[in-house]
Amino acid sequence: MKKLAIISTHPIQYNAPLFRRLTERGAVAVKVFYTWGAAVLEKKYDPGFGKTIEWDIPLTEGYEYDFVENIADDPGSHHFKGIDNPGLIAAITEWQAEAVLVFGWSFKSHLKVLRYFKGRIPVLFRGDSTLLDETSGIKTLLRRIFLRWVYSHIDVALYVGNNNKAYFLKHGLSEKQLIRAPHAIDNDRFATAIKNNPNDWQEWRSKEGIQQEDFVVLFSGKLEEKKNPQFIITLSRLLAENKNITFLLVGNGVLEDPLKTDAAGDPRILFAGFRNQSEMPMVYRSADVYILPSRGPGETWGLAINEAMAVGLPVMASTKCGGAKDLIDDNENGLTFAPDEVEKAANFIRKLISDRDYCKKAGALSQEKIRSFSFDNICEAIEKSLLH
Repeated sequence: MKKLAIISTHPIQYNAPLFRRLTERGAVAVKVFYTWGAAVLEKKYDPGFGKTIEWDIPLTEGYEYDFVENIADDPGSHHFKGIDNPGLIAAITEWQAEAVLVFGWSFKSHLKVLRYFKGRIPVLFRGDSTLLDETSGIKTLLRRIFLRWVYSHIDVALYVGNNNKAYFLKHGLSEKQLIRAPHAIDNDRFATAIKNNPNDWQEWRSKEGIQQEDFVVLFSGKLEEKKNPQFIITLSRLLAENKNITFLLVGNGVLEDPLKTDAAGDPRILFAGFRNQSEMPMVYRSADVYILPSRGPGETWGLAINEAMAVGLPVMASTKCGGAKDLIDDNENGLTFAPDEVEKAANFIRKLISDRDYCKKAGALSQEKIRSFSFDNICEAIEKSLLH
């Protein structure tokens, strides 16, 4: 069995289930090397949410892992020098890894791993960057040259979608170096939660003060400029004629207070705050449509879209969301729109409200489509790159 060392900064809710599943399948022996260091488990404050976060699903169970000592003066994934592990390469070598999979290159130790192991063992890479926010000019040209050098140190890139694939091709990788491994969430966890509690969403809505006859437009994410939550307030004004509609914003962030000020006086706009992972399936099920109007920069995918689709919602997303191109078929399971096309979004919601059969069909199409965006498919891509 080939031994695969996985390099990641810290445990996150979207990767831990993948590592468990890869271990369960048994085709590859896996060990994850976390480079932020064990102190990451103590640092719960998330500046994006603006509060202390304690995820309520297991992040370090079901797979082998090690927290590698990080000697950075300012540890963290927010800058290049924040991940500095002098013992990382020795630890990977001592474990006798036969291949390495690196999540992200823009950290001191991760780039060192790429450079050291290239030509020694197969080097796999996973990142989800796109060209969506790219501008022309000398800085872009210089960055292109630098990134071509970075990616010359990998053998295979596991690309997450079409926008990510275009990015890798632009930076010197060939088609034969690219294997599709679409971004996924734990579809089974979301679907099972709804199946086991089929009517609890009605109780959840009542508890939040949402009328059962209301049509619920859900935004879930950090209340920050990148996510463009102001779009929801503008959208509510365009749909002022509809009194039986709730705009539900789930999450916290730096824009929370100004948004609440802007929304004052409209009882249809509900701020529900941060909700943890175990509650999120019910949050999505309580809605009629999910919307992510991000303007970027840096909205490389939008995993909340996956989550909404997993419980059977129509989905709406801006073209600045890296995953929109892969996840949404316009006027089938949802709608894509430019970050300033509020009227287009409003008209689609009017369509969903007036034609509930179409709304239900669009949600079913979402749930069917998202099945192929699974952890098993990512596992198969990894195994394919190593075993064939």
